[in-house]
Amino acid sequence: MGPGQLLPPMRELAIELGVNPNTVAAAYRILRERGVIETAGRRGSRVRPRPATTGREYVRVEVPEGVRDVASGNPDPALLPSLAKAFVAAAEQSDREPVLYGDDPVEPELARIARDRMAADGVPEGPLVVAAGSLDAIERVLVAHLKPGDTVAVEDPGWGSLLDLIPALGLRTVPVGVDDDGPLPDDVRRALDAGARALIVTDRAQNPTGAVVSATRALALRSVLREHPEILLIEDDHGHGIVDLPLHPLAGTTRSWTFVRSVAKAYGPDLRLAVLTGDPVTVDRVRGRQCLGPGWVSRLQQRAVVRLWTDDAQDPTAVAAAYGSRRDLLLRALAERGVEAYGRSGLNVWIPVPDETGAVARLLHAGWAVSPGARFRMSAPPGIRITISTLGTDEAGPLADAVASAIGPAPARSYV
Repeated sequence: MGPGQLLPPMRELAIELGVNPNTVAAAYRILRERGVIETAGRRGSRVRPRPATTGREYVRVEVPEGVRDVASGNPDPALLPSLAKAFVAAAEQSDREPVLYGDDPVEPELARIARDRMAADGVPEGPLVVAAGSLDAIERVLVAHLKPGDTVAVEDPGWGSLLDLIPALGLRTVPVGVDDDGPLPDDVRRALDAGARALIVTDRAQNPTGAVVSATRALALRSVLREHPEILLIEDDHGHGIVDLPLHPLAGTTRSWTFVRSVAKAYGPDLRLAVLTGDPVTVDRVRGRQCLGPGWVSRLQQRAVVRLWTDDAQDPTAVAAAYGSRRDLLLRALAERGVEAYGRSGLNVWIPVPDETGAVARLLHAGWAVSPGARFRMSAPPGIRITISTLGTDEAGPLADAVASAIGPAPARSYV
């Protein structure tokens, strides 16, 4: 049977197959729990649409030779620290103190530093586990709490990989609008009132809009969350180390919560490590399931991160300032040309456009490869994302000229 096709009533199928109706009911229950089918009361059961595991990855622009790539979302390699010294030191430590089966899966010094820094940012005390990046951490938390068919409230526009992951787990998404200060409280309230079981919030450097949860917005969101203490809250602080704006965490407002902080943007995407803290039940579930799979994230890698944290291999303030100056330069150039754009923090600038496909094509023809907004949207209006991480001071003007020519001034448009 194909996606969306209606299944026969259980009694009819039992008669057709010559089996007990309880057998068919049990089969339907298993299929529903595994996310293969969905049931809508008297309207019956249908085959669920196939999860889009990598669908948004295909919504990208192939960059021809000679075209400037400002679509990748990558950090600037020139602003990443050298990993050689850190891994040599970590390997020497591992020679002296080899990690064996049964040892603590979390490097004690990494846990100490991570807890101290999170406490300084106002994140509540909680047990800690290490995952292989933000998306791995978020997936493990979702699986630990939700079942197929549950609904997750997510930012729109939002992280394309996350928008793929949720349906791949058999979960539903409900969009929550975003402005410069983060998720819109009224949208969050509507989603939670309608039955969403979880909410995922990006604290800083929101992808693709660059939004940052402000102090005022955090107060409003905490107020909404207190009305729904049973909700699973997941916070993603992947911008740590590249953003100079303060953190205003929501963690601890609900009974089930997690806070995820990765090192990919500050130290490079290939350093697959994220630290996760949260309420004891959630972290215990994540740790238990992790033990049955990969076991742990290599402590050699964890020790290398400790070295990067403690050896002053990188000045986060200088890195944040470098990205901020490049981002502000492009935003000013766009504003001078009457183009509305957003980007309070992080590596990207979001530009609402009337015709996404046309804008991407015209910019490509002009020598600029930008990312189509369709990779990041559900119901939000069209837009394009520009990565500013390697943008030179002499490039902001020509790029802004090309954008203005491709889309025209748009003072009345908004991305929410």
